[in-house]
Amino acid sequence: MASPEQDLAPALDKDGVRLTVDDALATVTLTNPAKRNAQSPALWRALAEAGRSLPGSVRVVVLRGEGKSFSAGLDRQMFTPEGIPGEPTFIDLARRDDAGIDATIAEYQEAFTWWRRTDIVSIAAVQGHAIGAGFQLALGCDLRVVADDVQFAMRETSLGLVPDLTGTHPLVGLVGYARALEICVTGRFVGAEEAVSSGLASLAVPAGELDGAVRDLAAAVMAAPRDAVVETKALLRGALDRTYEEQRAAERAAQARRLRDLAGLGE
Repeated sequence: MASPEQDLAPALDKDGVRLTVDDALATVTLTNPAKRNAQSPALWRALAEAGRSLPGSVRVVVLRGEGKSFSAGLDRQMFTPEGIPGEPTFIDLARRDDAGIDATIAEYQEAFTWWRRTDIVSIAAVQGHAIGAGFQLALGCDLRVVADDVQFAMRETSLGLVPDLTGTHPLVGLVGYARALEICVTGRFVGAEEAVSSGLASLAVPAGELDGAVRDLAAAVMAAPRDAVVETKALLRGALDRTYEEQRAAERAAQARRLRDLAGLGE
């Protein structure tokens, strides 16, 4: 795929992650296609840093991967006894107490959480393999547009582990408990057609049209007034945690803020 941000100076470019900003649009690119954008703790720290580095002007963040695969999951070196130099191995983690394991995984999860902030809309452009941590990274975004060759899979359970990089909550929300369970415990592939029909993806397009389709979606999001988008996202994100009456009240409060703002009476 051609790089839509190739003419922009990167605001961050390290450990397999590049962040570029073009006014209201930011693009985060996974930049290690030779390893199918395999993930490591260093990459997760860089992704978290990208989130902290976003200027206030950014309204939409596009997440993409260079090469044929979005991300094939964890760097296989993490599964070896030696692990990745300078990083804790799985055995090291297992030897820590509960608080130590919890703190380490919580740090890893930071790379997967900021995409759902209410002040931005995040869009994952997913082609080829999105496996394990790659699947969960795509699930971290608000929206997913996929190429017709996409192959999602959650392989953690097959390895004796669980998906722990924040993917379980959005997966259940998108496809329901039963299908989410079946996808996770079987580790099977989910292709483009099923991704769209099940709600995992908004749109599937030929691989060569993926960048263009994502740019069109980003432009459509940015066409609406920013504050209205922020309020709407917050309403929808909180809807499942509220009762029907609580959601009605939240809608009224949000609309009051919008009306006052449009009338020039906001705080």
